[in-house]
Amino acid sequence: MIIMAVDLGKARTGIAASDKTEYLASPVKVITEHNKEKLLAKICETAKEIKAELIVVGLPKNMDGSEGESAQNAREFAARISEELSIEVRLWDERCTTITAHGYLNDTNTRGKKRKAVIDEVAATVILQSFLDSRR
Repeated sequence: MIIMAVDLGKARTGIAASDKTEYLASPVKVITEHNKEKLLAKICETAKEIKAELIVVGLPKNMDGSEGESAQNAREFAARISEELSIEVRLWDERCTTITAHGYLNDTNTRGKKRKAVIDEVAATVILQSFLDSRR
Protein backbone atom coordinates (compact mmCIF):
# COMPACT_ATOMS: atom_id res chain seq x y z
CA MET A 1 0.00 0.00 0.00
CA ILE A 2 1.20 3.53 -0.68
CA ILE A 3 1.48 5.59 2.49
CA MET A 4 1.87 9.36 2.41
CA ALA A 5 3.39 11.44 5.21
CA VAL A 6 2.66 15.08 5.98
CA ASP A 7 4.99 17.32 7.98
CA LEU A 8 2.85 20.38 8.68
CA GLY A 9 4.58 23.71 9.01
CA LYS A 10 3.52 27.32 9.36
CA ALA A 11 4.98 28.33 6.00
CA ARG A 12 5.96 25.06 4.28
CA THR A 13 4.52 21.54 4.48
CA GLY A 14 6.63 18.55 3.52
CA ILE A 15 5.16 15.52 1.75
CA ALA A 16 6.73 12.07 1.45
CA ALA A 17 5.44 8.74 0.17
CA SER A 18 6.30 5.08 0.48
CA ASP A 19 6.72 2.54 -2.26
CA LYS A 20 4.00 -0.12 -2.58
CA THR A 21 6.01 -2.59 -0.49
CA GLU A 22 6.11 -0.09 2.40
CA TYR A 23 9.88 -0.48 2.58
CA LEU A 24 11.21 2.91 1.53
CA ALA A 25 10.06 6.48 2.13
CA SER A 26 10.92 9.10 -0.48
CA PRO A 27 10.40 12.86 -0.60
CA VAL A 28 7.58 14.03 -2.86
CA LYS A 29 7.29 17.81 -2.57
CA VAL A 30 7.05 20.88 -0.40
CA ILE A 31 3.79 22.79 -0.40
CA THR A 32 4.21 26.49 0.33
CA GLU A 33 0.83 27.70 1.52
CA HIS A 34 -0.31 29.81 4.49
CA ASN A 35 -4.07 29.48 3.90
CA LYS A 36 -5.32 26.35 5.72
CA GLU A 37 -8.14 25.67 3.26
CA LYS A 38 -5.85 25.88 0.25
CA LEU A 39 -3.24 23.76 2.06
CA LEU A 40 -5.86 21.10 2.81
CA ALA A 41 -6.90 21.06 -0.85
CA LYS A 42 -3.28 20.73 -2.04
CA ILE A 43 -2.53 17.90 0.40
CA CYS A 44 -5.68 16.03 -0.65
CA GLU A 45 -4.88 16.58 -4.33
CA THR A 46 -1.38 15.17 -3.79
CA ALA A 47 -2.77 12.15 -1.94
CA LYS A 48 -5.09 11.43 -4.85
CA GLU A 49 -2.30 11.88 -7.42
CA ILE A 50 -0.03 9.35 -5.71
CA LYS A 51 -2.97 7.07 -4.82
CA ALA A 52 -2.24 7.13 -1.09
CA GLU A 53 -4.18 4.54 0.90
CA LEU A 54 -3.05 5.75 4.34
CA ILE A 55 -1.77 9.12 5.50
CA VAL A 56 0.57 9.75 8.41
CA VAL A 57 0.62 13.24 9.88
CA GLY A 58 3.53 14.28 12.07
CA LEU A 59 2.48 15.03 15.65
CA PRO A 60 4.80 17.70 17.12
CA LYS A 61 5.05 16.70 20.77
CA ASN A 62 7.25 18.53 23.25
CA MET A 63 10.38 16.73 24.39
CA ASP A 64 8.65 15.75 27.67
CA GLY A 65 5.84 14.09 25.69
CA SER A 66 3.27 16.80 26.34
CA GLU A 67 1.31 18.42 23.55
CA GLY A 68 1.03 22.09 22.80
CA GLU A 69 -0.82 24.23 20.29
CA SER A 70 1.06 22.80 17.29
CA ALA A 71 0.07 19.26 18.27
CA GLN A 72 -3.56 20.29 18.60
CA ASN A 73 -3.41 21.93 15.17
CA ALA A 74 -1.94 18.72 13.72
CA ARG A 75 -4.73 16.63 15.29
CA GLU A 76 -7.41 18.92 13.86
CA PHE A 77 -5.78 18.99 10.44
CA ALA A 78 -5.43 15.19 10.39
CA ALA A 79 -9.15 14.87 11.13
CA ARG A 80 -9.97 17.23 8.27
CA ILE A 81 -7.79 15.27 5.84
CA SER A 82 -9.52 12.05 6.88
CA GLU A 83 -12.97 13.58 6.39
CA GLU A 84 -12.05 15.03 3.01
CA LEU A 85 -10.49 11.85 1.59
CA SER A 86 -12.41 9.18 3.52
CA ILE A 87 -9.20 7.27 4.23
CA GLU A 88 -7.38 6.48 7.45
CA VAL A 89 -5.07 9.16 8.82
CA ARG A 90 -2.70 8.34 11.67
CA LEU A 91 -0.68 10.68 13.84
CA TRP A 92 3.01 9.89 14.36
CA ASP A 93 5.37 11.39 16.94
CA GLU A 94 7.72 13.65 15.04
CA ARG A 95 10.07 14.65 17.87
CA CYS A 96 13.61 15.23 16.57
CA THR A 97 12.74 14.61 12.90
CA THR A 98 13.82 18.09 11.84
CA ILE A 99 17.11 17.62 13.72
CA THR A 100 17.62 14.30 11.93
CA ALA A 101 16.74 15.94 8.60
CA HIS A 102 19.31 18.69 9.23
CA GLY A 103 21.88 15.96 9.96
CA TYR A 104 21.17 14.30 6.61
CA LEU A 105 21.48 17.62 4.82
CA ASN A 106 24.77 18.31 6.62
CA ASP A 107 26.05 14.93 5.43
CA THR A 108 25.24 15.88 1.84
CA ASN A 109 26.56 19.43 2.27
CA THR A 110 23.18 20.95 1.34
CA ARG A 111 23.26 24.58 2.38
CA GLY A 112 21.49 27.91 2.01
CA LYS A 113 18.41 28.29 -0.16
CA LYS A 114 18.57 24.68 -1.32
CA ARG A 115 18.47 23.49 2.31
CA LYS A 116 15.50 25.69 3.14
CA ALA A 117 13.68 24.40 0.07
CA VAL A 118 14.05 20.70 0.95
CA ILE A 119 14.19 20.48 4.77
CA ASP A 120 10.43 19.99 5.12
CA GLU A 121 10.17 17.14 2.62
CA VAL A 122 13.23 15.49 4.18
CA ALA A 123 11.54 15.78 7.60
CA ALA A 124 8.37 14.20 6.14
CA THR A 125 10.54 11.39 4.77
CA VAL A 126 12.09 10.83 8.21
CA ILE A 127 8.62 10.71 9.79
CA LEU A 128 7.40 8.21 7.21
CA GLN A 129 10.48 6.00 7.36
CA SER A 130 10.13 5.82 11.15
CA PHE A 131 6.49 4.81 10.72
CA LEU A 132 7.35 2.18 8.09
CA ASP A 133 10.11 0.73 10.25
CA SER A 134 7.70 0.39 13.18
CA ARG A 135 5.35 -1.74 11.04
CA ARG A 136 7.97 -4.42 10.40
